[in-house]
Amino acid sequence: MQYRTLGRTGVQVSTLALGTMNIGPIGGTTQAEADALVGAALDAGVNLVDTADVYGNGLSEEMVGRALAGRRDDVVLATKAALPMGEDRNRRGGSRRWLVTALEDSLRRLGVDHVDLYQIHRWDPTTDDEETLAALTDLRQAGKIRYFGTSTYPAHRLVEAQWTAREHHLGRYVTEQPSYSILQRGIEAHVLPVTQRYGLGVLVWSPLASGWLSGAIRADREIATHRSTFMPQRFDPAVPANRARMDAVERLATVADEAGLTLIQLALGFVTAHPAVTGALIGPRTTEHLRAQLAAADTVLSPDVLDAIDAIVAPGVDLAPHEKNDTPPALLDPALRRR
Repeated sequence: MQYRTLGRTGVQVSTLALGTMNIGPIGGTTQAEADALVGAALDAGVNLVDTADVYGNGLSEEMVGRALAGRRDDVVLATKAALPMGEDRNRRGGSRRWLVTALEDSLRRLGVDHVDLYQIHRWDPTTDDEETLAALTDLRQAGKIRYFGTSTYPAHRLVEAQWTAREHHLGRYVTEQPSYSILQRGIEAHVLPVTQRYGLGVLVWSPLASGWLSGAIRADREIATHRSTFMPQRFDPAVPANRARMDAVERLATVADEAGLTLIQLALGFVTAHPAVTGALIGPRTTEHLRAQLAAADTVLSPDVLDAIDAIVAPGVDLAPHEKNDTPPALLDPALRRR
């Protein structure tokens, strides 16, 4: 396992980190399976575990907390808040009112007195940066969080938040958690240059592109049931973006074969090769999946292989830009651009 410094924090984290969205209802894992996954990951040298309140409506945090019992001090523990937790309009977003409550709920579910990294899951356009940063700064001073960061923020919002922190003498975000894979390279054009400029640690999610780069999705194979039911639109062959992804996967599989690598090793080796990336969040559902992904822990891609990948998916290009989750609100709601 390799380790890198998380931004400017001085904290050393493994280049492969454990994402836990699949622990609980989404992945269908049991507590026993979660215990096995977390234990195997930690034994292999993974030292960052990432979860979120919204995963399974809190159940993932509860299961992760139980799985970490007795090993809390072995990990950099991260969680997230801001996505809706129920129908109440104030149980979401980046307001002080909600973040204080959300963190207390997360600490209770995880069974800990603090988390190492607390992340705003999505930019909240209804809340001023100063409000959110002031609340996070106070939570850090209270000892309930050690650092705070963002997830899936557009580049311009990352810059605005850094300026706000400086102007108002508040703590600043030290990490960003964006979506990044061979098939989704858009952050290379805008987000990663910003994170490098401000010294942010980068923990990328979906490095296997929701399973497209797992080796299980090929032109001659039927797509697994759990994928077609959980996110059917992402695998529907009638969608042009999915046809483009399938073509790219077939060509990437050839590159991997010629390099003596699995497609998983190619995919994870690619994202961790970028100098702006600190680590990749892997999200296995089973210990078998975990072993296949941990096999990429020391993968280093040669320049020739990286050039071959560039020839298939150009730098800065997203094959499915509609899945980015960072679209400006005015592009989604006509009322915001027609008043």
